[in-house]
Amino acid sequence: MYEKRKWQSDIYYNFNYVEYLPKDFDKTQKYPLVFFLHGAGERGDDLELASTHGFMKHVREENKEYPFIFIAPQCPQDKYWGCYTESLLKFLDYICDTLPVDRDRIYLTGLSMGGTGTWMLAMADPERFAAIAPVCGSGIYWYGCSLVNTPVFMYHGDCDEVVPIQESISMLNSINKHGGNARLKICYGVGHNAWNIAYSGDELVNWFLSHKKQ
Repeated sequence: MYEKRKWQSDIYYNFNYVEYLPKDFDKTQKYPLVFFLHGAGERGDDLELASTHGFMKHVREENKEYPFIFIAPQCPQDKYWGCYTESLLKFLDYICDTLPVDRDRIYLTGLSMGGTGTWMLAMADPERFAAIAPVCGSGIYWYGCSLVNTPVFMYHGDCDEVVPIQESISMLNSINKHGGNARLKICYGVGHNAWNIAYSGDELVNWFLSHKKQ
């Protein structure tokens, strides 16, 4: 089941967000959390947009079920995720305080603008996440050393003309050069919609769930 909600804060940006809870949700149990950042085309104040792509697309269209809590905040129109790094981290604190989240299994992912946001948020607080999956996003190569202890799984189309695949290749090289654990799945013949591959099937779900903070 999923619901549309709004976070109320007197200090930080008040995100509208989509919340998905697993079937037979039991608040006495702890659940993994997937924190999702959408792309530029889903900005605004219509929460239907925030769940257009990614895991929620399959929940909405196929009634697919996932074994994790899923949270998707919405970025305001004409802004980008980097404007809200501190607010996003405080919002994540709120989610962890109000839902039964296993704090050793918090996963971060996003596509396009949200893929870039994934890099930014993970680098701002790398100890927070058990694993991250940026999809066709642009990174910050010189700071790849900050993610040496964070497992990374990237997806990127080799025909992407919006965010060139070299962005992910450069992040892969930067992280692994410093001894990190990053991998890149190149989606051959795919343009700027590698998210259709990344979030379909169970490859990324299983990869996420195989990681836990040590």
